[in-house]
Amino acid sequence: MPHLLAITGSPSAHSRTAVVADHVLRRLSHSGFETAHLSVRELPAADLLAARRGEPEIRRALEAVAEADGLVIATPVYKASYTGLLKAFLDLLPQDGLDGKTVLPLATGGSLAHVLTIDYALRPVLAALGARHVTAGRFVLDSSVERGAGPDRLRPEAELDLYQAVDEFAAALRSAPAAAVTAAALTTTP
Repeated sequence: MPHLLAITGSPSAHSRTAVVADHVLRRLSHSGFETAHLSVRELPAADLLAARRGEPEIRRALEAVAEADGLVIATPVYKASYTGLLKAFLDLLPQDGLDGKTVLPLATGGSLAHVLTIDYALRPVLAALGARHVTAGRFVLDSSVERGAGPDRLRPEAELDLYQAVDEFAAALRSAPAAAVTAAALTTTP
């Protein structure tokens, strides 16, 4: 069973981004995937900013990324880009830290003016880290995340759009082993 890790880069304790990531993880877990959630804000700030890879919590976080078959990278948009908190964590990964992984990028924000953040800011970093396949990401407006007395939820149209991206991500993950075997067969000479 593929193991999936969601990494959220919001500094907020009451993050809409985390709500979106949790929706994604529930959908994936109902589809038979093993899931976990890493909130970068919970890592020790001094160790994260000083790039102390050997410190226990940072080391465990990096090992979780290395062991995952697929990643959901979720961030709010601040100043037309992903958060500095997420950037600090991604900078700790080795140059090939996402090698062979399928990645679903997600972003949340207050305005559709930031929708291109996924393609122009986040996707290039994920590709530079060696991601095998970065699936079509999704941008979710903050106003689509409803919070109140009950459980946090997404507006139906946003949830439907998000689940389409999740289903495409799941399909890419399921085809990943077959693609790897095919690629290996093509590069082997008799």
